[in-house]
Formats: sequence, structure tokens, C-alpha cells
Amino acid sequence: MNDLPAHLLVVDDDERIRVLLQKFLMRSGFLVSTARDAAHARRLLGGLEFDMLVLDVMMPDEDGITLTRDLRRSMTVPILLLTAKGETQNRIEGLEAGADDYLVKPFEPKELLLRINAILRRMPQSKPAEMTPKSLQLGAVRYDTERGELWRGADLIRLTATEAQLMRIFAAAPGSAIPRDRLVGDMEGAEVGDRAVDVQITRLRRKIEADPKQPRYLQTVRGEGYMLQPD
Repeated sequence: MNDLPAHLLVVDDDERIRVLLQKFLMRSGFLVSTARDAAHARRLLGGLEFDMLVLDVMMPDEDGITLTRDLRRSMTVPILLLTAKGETQNRIEGLEAGADDYLVKPFEPKELLLRINAILRRMPQSKPAEMTPKSLQLGAVRYDTERGELWRGADLIRLTATEAQLMRIFAAAPGSAIPRDRLVGDMEGAEVGDRAVDVQITRLRRKIEADPKQPRYLQTVRGEGYMLQPD
């Protein structure tokens, strides 16, 4: 991250909530834009760059999960979903769509701030240790450890902030099993547990493996956790 304040886009069809969140987040040091629905958000995203999106799930016409899923086809910007639905299945659906975190309404503003800061900290910003290989080959996929980028030939594979964090953890210790509880701890600020980690691993495998159901490179080590095993 640079010295400029992070630019957030808050998307909510409730004007009162938009205004309150904008004022609170601006007082907390962020630059904040707002959008009243998904269509408005798309127009802003077409002309501005944002460091993070805060999306309400329950919006008219196009809901936050549908918007998240569509944005993930072309963007890696971190996404935090806000929703009145707190069931586990709803949280999993949001994570599977590509969200980095999921906060249930009503919430304390301080918790929102902590979640936002935690997600922004997980974004790639520093080079790995000198002993880490500059790249790891995973079949047809190559992971650039210095840039934190995943490539398939000349095509960049887009990673969410959480996926990028997980790849950095695995790449720092290739061939070593990483306990699930450590992964939960490193996904700081997110509402996560073992199930949420499993969801993120499943999504990563879809981007890495030729056959995600029979993973060759991002392996499950029974009783120990997960391991990245490059060529």
C-alpha cells in the first residue's frame, strides 16, 4: 500500500446507511464513494479505481452476491459483503462467489473498520524472503512469488485478496503441510473457520488444478492440513 488513503466504494440501496457509512469511514481516514445499486456501482467502476468494495447483499434488480460473482470474472479488488442473513449457507455462498469477507447486519461500526483494515492488510504489498524461489511451477500454471501473481501461459489468473494471501502462505513453505488452524489465523479479520478455509481452498484448486477433484499441486494432508507441492 502507498501513503494515499484507500479508496472504498460503498454500495447500498438504503440512502441512510450509505450516508452513515460514508461519514464514518471518511472519519476513519478513507476516501469513500457510494453507489445506490449494482448498475450505479458498475458505472463508477468503469471510470475509477477502488481499493475495496463494501456491498450490500439485498439490493433490487441485481443483488450483491450476483454482482460479486460477475466482478470476479475481471477484477481482483477486495469485496466485503453486508447482509441481514447470518446463516452459514449464506456466508458460504458469498465466499464462493468471490467475496473476501462477510459481515452480518446489524454490526458495530468498529467491527466493520477492523474487517476492512484486515482485508487491506492481506493485499500483496511486500516481496517474499530472499530464499523463496522467484517462481513455482504447478503444471501449466506458474506462481510468481515476487509479484504474488498466478499465470497460465501468458494469461494472468485473477486472485481475490484472500486467495492471494493463501498463495503467499503456501509459497513460503512449498512441500510443507500448513495446519488448517494456522490458515484460519492468517485469514485475519474474516469471519472464518475450517469450513470457510475449505471453500477458499476449493476455489484456488479450480484455478490451479487440471482436475480440482483430484488435486496434484494443492494437496490435502490427512490430519495435518494443506500443502502446495510444485513440480
